Amino acid sequence: MSAGMHDGATFRHTTVLLDEAVDGVLARPDGVYVDGTFGRGGHSRLLLSKLGPQGRLIGIDRDPEAIAAAAAITDPRFSIVHAGFADMAEELAAIGVNQVDGVLLDLGVSSPQIDNPERGFSFRFDGPLDMRMDTTRGESAADFLARADERAIAQVIRDYGEERFAGQIAKALVARRQAGAPLTRTDELRELVARTVKTREPGQDPATRTFQALRIHVNGELEQLDQGLKAALRLLAPGGRLSVISFHSLEDRRVKQFIAEYSKHVFDRRAPFAEPAPLILNALGRIKPSDAEVAANPRSRSAVLRIAERTDAPLKD
Repeated sequence: MSAGMHDGATFRHTTVLLDEAVDGVLARPDGVYVDGTFGRGGHSRLLLSKLGPQGRLIGIDRDPEAIAAAAAITDPRFSIVHAGFADMAEELAAIGVNQVDGVLLDLGVSSPQIDNPERGFSFRFDGPLDMRMDTTRGESAADFLARADERAIAQVIRDYGEERFAGQIAKALVARRQAGAPLTRTDELRELVARTVKTREPGQDPATRTFQALRIHVNGELEQLDQGLKAALRLLAPGGRLSVISFHSLEDRRVKQFIAEYSKHVFDRRAPFAEPAPLILNALGRIKPSDAEVAANPRSRSAVLRIAERTDAPLKD
């Protein structure tokens, strides 16, 4: 995710934890690396500047606009793939890459996506209620709200938005649809949630959690993350690095638990005196943005970077 501002038709973005994430993933300058969330290329450009002449960087992104932006990078060491990072193992195998020295993931939604009203990610601008990162496939948020029942809508808002008024919001959404006025615009959703949620969290629009929940659901973000972490682990060479930036607790919890699962000694209870299974990962640290970065870029406030290194222990299927 990057953070930035919308100014007319201009979308400016600032990559969060830029140096920390790139330094964290760079194990060998002449290695092969994956930027699984290319976005507008902030991490990729810095990583390319630090790679040696034999280094290679493969960018991956679901967003057609990100793929178009990648065309500006003419470095022969760089290539771009239109896919979700959950599919990185298959996509890399198709171009002859079966092992890499680092995988960088910058989760969530980028500022050009948030700040473009036509994408429908933000309640700050009126636009179509879309929210798809890959606009070439899948159902939009409006499509989901037009077909799902009250229980399914409530579950999405509760599970992915951690919204305590999920039931009331779902009920209001379905009632509006049954009255012949299904939601198609972001302003309509924001106003409906504002009327339904009776208490306000300080400094937060009442629609924040609902918009987050629908975006996560429409894009299958948590499933993508689970699959992507497993794919990265299979691809990493011994000594290779995993560098992941999360922006909310649902993501960070998954990353933390994944690294913990593979970076702890596992004992066989059937053989209590046997040596524990070797570590697959070494957890290298957790980094938060500095006070200066948060002051310059408020959207970075919730970011958490976690870094781990692959050991030479074999990965069992």
